Amino acid sequence: MADDAIQARLDELRNSIRHHNELYYREAVPEISDREYDRLKEELTELEAQYPELVIEESLVEVVGDDRLSGFSSYTHREPMQSLDNTYSFEELEEFEKRVERLLGDAPKEYLVEPKIDGVAVSLTYENGLFVRAVTRGNGIEGDDITANFELIDNFPRQLSPPYPDILEVRGEIYMTNEEFERINEQRRADGQPEFANPRNLAAGTIKMLDRKEAKSRKLTWVSHGRGFCEPLNYEKLSSFFSDLDRWNFPLVENHWLVNGIQKSIEAVQNLDELRKTYSYPTDGAVIKLNSLELQDQAGSTSKAPRWAIAYKFEAEQAVTRLNDIAIQVGRTGTLSPVAILEPVQLAGTTVSRATLHNSDEIARKDVRIGDSVIVEKAGEIIPAIIEVVLAQRPEGAESYAFPESCPSCGTQVVRADGEAAHRCPNTIGCPPQVRRRIQFFASRQCMDIEGLGEAVVDQLVDKEFATTIPDLYSLKKEDLLTLEKFAEKSADNLLQALEESKSRELWRLIHGFGIPHVGSSASKLLAKTFFSLSALLEVKVDALVEVEGIGDIVAESIVSFFGDPDNKSMIEALMAAGLKAEEEPPDQSANKVAVAGKTFVLTGTLPTMKRSEAKTLIEAAGGKASGSVSKKTDFLVAGESAGSKLTKAESLGVSVISEAQLLDLLK
Repeated sequence: MADDAIQARLDELRNSIRHHNELYYREAVPEISDREYDRLKEELTELEAQYPELVIEESLVEVVGDDRLSGFSSYTHREPMQSLDNTYSFEELEEFEKRVERLLGDAPKEYLVEPKIDGVAVSLTYENGLFVRAVTRGNGIEGDDITANFELIDNFPRQLSPPYPDILEVRGEIYMTNEEFERINEQRRADGQPEFANPRNLAAGTIKMLDRKEAKSRKLTWVSHGRGFCEPLNYEKLSSFFSDLDRWNFPLVENHWLVNGIQKSIEAVQNLDELRKTYSYPTDGAVIKLNSLELQDQAGSTSKAPRWAIAYKFEAEQAVTRLNDIAIQVGRTGTLSPVAILEPVQLAGTTVSRATLHNSDEIARKDVRIGDSVIVEKAGEIIPAIIEVVLAQRPEGAESYAFPESCPSCGTQVVRADGEAAHRCPNTIGCPPQVRRRIQFFASRQCMDIEGLGEAVVDQLVDKEFATTIPDLYSLKKEDLLTLEKFAEKSADNLLQALEESKSRELWRLIHGFGIPHVGSSASKLLAKTFFSLSALLEVKVDALVEVEGIGDIVAESIVSFFGDPDNKSMIEALMAAGLKAEEEPPDQSANKVAVAGKTFVLTGTLPTMKRSEAKTLIEAAGGKASGSVSKKTDFLVAGESAGSKLTKAESLGVSVISEAQLLDLLK
């Protein structure tokens, strides 16, 4: 490869990994399987090893994926919560043992082998035997405090029976059973809503829902599999710690094996591969770890993973089939997404007839052509993907795929912005798929929560041209609705009532419902709290937006572009004329609140008399902003006991560090 081609591929890999990290860890909506993601990282590792002069400071191979969101308070783990190195081959398990022997000597090692549950990694903290906190892995050093939602789970102990350590971190996984996952999807099918992709994504999204009522309606389950910080430290083996977990009524994995040597570990993994088919929850591999805690300490860890443990991941199922066609789907924001139409094939227990192709660059890189025989992969319930073309079976005359230059739905010339992989249809008003999906998003629970306005109903409204824009929803008449399939007097009245009720929804929901690129629910709340009205946002400038903690240059540009668009201005004016809530009362700016209003606070550590979530509520009620990370825009860091990296960063930036008592004085 020429130097320019190598650099281009490295840039492409890094951008792709960053993109998929965001989708997997923060948004819980991955586009690709774990195996496909691991292949990207493997290729990056190999290229960086071959060309060390092209390695960048920000390593995407050695860091822990960061699941933190701006809407949550962060908490520093007393002991880092690392991820695991993984492999798909038994030969690499043997190499793992050789590395352990080089570190610890060649005496026989006892390993503990257990299922790797495909869920959300979380650490529980117990102080004096009482449960006090649940925190996600985050970046390995600090994670999001999800205590409020975690307490909705009913299969973990709130109090430990003595004896117990003074302070204890129990590591484990939040997951959703296959039965519960199917129950939720069955309900969504009945409601005409799109189904969730797999249990892991749904569990990750549920545990971070701000709507606790909705979170409570979905049953999550907890399983324990490890130890974090422990004081006093009085265990010699992980298996003895597991005995105490069992005594305290923590749920443990169904099967685990205590074996000597890696060959016996491999036999245990093979047994697990058969057993896991009977489990009620998703598993994607096995974890092999040293049983001796003393040897674990001696082995140590890298910046990302312990050297005393490794995950063996089961290969995703693959099959070869024919690519009959490539269809183009148009999304809510106008993105053209290519979908492979396949000769149906059995894969992972289901019949697969479609697979994702991601974008035009991926089609070109893999040289996918209509008529090709292709290798398709499906891991769990994730959307199938084409891994590669079987070139030996390519039919004569198969031509390279030409990505469409115009929208297949409305015929508008498509555009591709510099630095983006996606082609988009710019016809936001007259492109039917965009209109349908935009209305569906606007009406969804996470936005305006308009009950009865599901996918099937929206399709009919758009097809009959009763609603070709969002404001048209508020002009619907009963006689229009009665012409829709499965609509009678009561269902028509209910929908009209739901539309009327939506007019009083909070301003942030309306902003979120617009579907502004790069602006999710957290950023929508920031905009509502900072500018208080749509009128102000219609005039906002980039300089004012980047001053807001949590809004960067890209998001600011997107917001200004959206509100500056004439069609969007017309839509907003029509919604305001229809009576939707377009402004909020600014917080009380009287003298006793001026010390907090407009200021940005970050909370860290354990506060003496209140939870950080309670302090956050008080700050926001007084007109302040509670952020999850320290920056030069932060006004105050409220530091409690065990304040960690945030305190160090605040001090280095010259941010004012105050105590809980000083915060309460400001609030007075």
